[in-house]
Amino acid sequence: MRRTVIAGNWKMNFTPAEATEFIKVVKPLVAGKNKCDVIFCAPYVTIAAAQQAAKGSKIKIGAENVHFAEKGAYTGEVSAKMLTACGVEYVIIGHSERRQYFGETDETVNLRTKAALAAGMKVILCLGEVKEQRLSGITNEVVAMQTKLDLKDVTAEELKNIIIAYEPVWAIGTGLTATPEQAQETCHVIRETLAKLYGKKAANGVTIQYGGSMNEKNAAELLAKPDVDGGLIGGASLVPEKFAAIVDAAQ
Repeated sequence: MRRTVIAGNWKMNFTPAEATEFIKVVKPLVAGKNKCDVIFCAPYVTIAAAQQAAKGSKIKIGAENVHFAEKGAYTGEVSAKMLTACGVEYVIIGHSERRQYFGETDETVNLRTKAALAAGMKVILCLGEVKEQRLSGITNEVVAMQTKLDLKDVTAEELKNIIIAYEPVWAIGTGLTATPEQAQETCHVIRETLAKLYGKKAANGVTIQYGGSMNEKNAAELLAKPDVDGGLIGGASLVPEKFAAIVDAAQ
């Protein structure tokens, strides 16, 4: 049985003090909700504070990015070894904002993914189409290609430590959301691509999240779809009550 995973992506929000206060508020709201895993991926400077605040709860704290080199002359970057030394288990890789604003490519996503896996981390691997690709009717081809490129040389055993987040780029931060039918169709394409690469059993074990403006109002309908196993939550992950409502929907 694959796990339902609700992960908050805080992006460039929250100081350490703000993260501490947020976790204190949200912790009792998600307590006892054992049918899904709860993760918050935080800016590097807030990770330690969030971890401390989350102690004794089911909440895991992850990172929002990781570099593919173990060490070296990469000013401003953070390695998987550094993150694991800080007790970080999960990391987002390939988010559309990294691809759009910071030159991330499928090649660098693949390198980062392999580095994180080699360090023993669990990866939330993001992929999805832009608006022009959706309108041109090539969404399925785009996400299938991204799945293959991003997972190049990743083994079936390593796949067990990967969560895939389908996030249509046109829905990130826009308030637009794929319909439940669109989300299901595309998540199914991703799972079918995984089946071709790794076999049906391995593909059926992979958690596939939807990550395009999922919120407390649309979560239940999206999560009811058979190939949507959770959510990568942006704006709603900054409001305790909204995030908790999504976790409730996942129950």
